[in-house]
Amino acid sequence: MAVTIDDVRHIASLARLGLTETRTVAIVNELNTILAHMDELAKVDTAGLQEAIGVGAEGLPVRKDLGPAFPLARSLDAFAPSLRDGFLLVPRLSTHESTEEA
Repeated sequence: MAVTIDDVRHIASLARLGLTETRTVAIVNELNTILAHMDELAKVDTAGLQEAIGVGAEGLPVRKDLGPAFPLARSLDAFAPSLRDGFLLVPRLSTHESTEEA
């Protein structure tokens, strides 16, 4: 499936991007080149090959956290204005609507 100039214009309008006609044509060519590479990769016979580590539903293997805790140079309360149950409490971001704690 190839990307058309109308596809790029539509996505650009949704993203509110102001693209020149020259840039729009360049993006169409770039995206179609990428898709052509993906088509070539899809032709490769991978039957019988082992999956790369970390690929698949189980994700990357996690190692056990062994060893002693690394001591901090300063106490936890030096990092944030307040603590609760060993966690740092920081001010809410201004983008959050509610300032009440859960």
